Amino acid sequence: MSSNILTNIMPSFFISSIEVGKHFYWHIGTNTVHGQVFIVSWLVIATLVIIAFIGTRNLSRVPQKMQNFMEFVLEFLQDIAKTQIHGSDYRSWVPYISTIFLFILGSNWAGALIPWKLIQLPEGELAAPTNDINTTVALSLLTSIAYFYAGLSKYGLGYFARYIQPTPVLLPINILEDFTKPLSLSFRLFGNVLADELVVSVFTLLVPILVPLPVMILGLFASSIQALIFSTLSAAYIGEAIESH
Repeated sequence: MSSNILTNIMPSFFISSIEVGKHFYWHIGTNTVHGQVFIVSWLVIATLVIIAFIGTRNLSRVPQKMQNFMEFVLEFLQDIAKTQIHGSDYRSWVPYISTIFLFILGSNWAGALIPWKLIQLPEGELAAPTNDINTTVALSLLTSIAYFYAGLSKYGLGYFARYIQPTPVLLPINILEDFTKPLSLSFRLFGNVLADELVVSVFTLLVPILVPLPVMILGLFASSIQALIFSTLSAAYIGEAIESH
């Protein structure tokens, strides 16, 4: 009897302990986190804060150089929110959409441009934070919380009436949709970033001189597109929640 129980439990134990790649772990209290993700994330955030500080410390009525660039970025990010969230509601969501876009773009570019493999860690290696499924899931869950907050703050508990519209028959499908949104957001971003880094790594090993350069340029373009897709879909979900009635 006991041997049968052990036989059934052991495969489940080994499956649950399987991991993809090696990670540099930090132990914070009783929690274990991926240290390499935090290191690169903090570097990306610090870089964004420094650029923002430099670009806005000497503002003038006639924009010059860096201020021109910052205003262009702000208008671009405002357009993302404005095209998906109609009316004046978009204004309060510009900071969130901007933060999501800039963090993902910075993370993706950090993974594509910086030779992290040259930095040795006790275990694992540094890479783009979006190369870790935990990061992309966290970002997608933030978006889920954001669009629930948007709907509830505007309609109260009446927001949940949308689940039985236009007919109660669609209730299971509408509930399932709230689970598929974060799944699709997280796995799309994670899969594309991981695939891009794998392609560049393979080409670098095979032909280490010239061939990887156009692939890296294409990777930068793809990284930018992924940041745009994630932020646009996030704004679309928020706009849908606000206009659901």
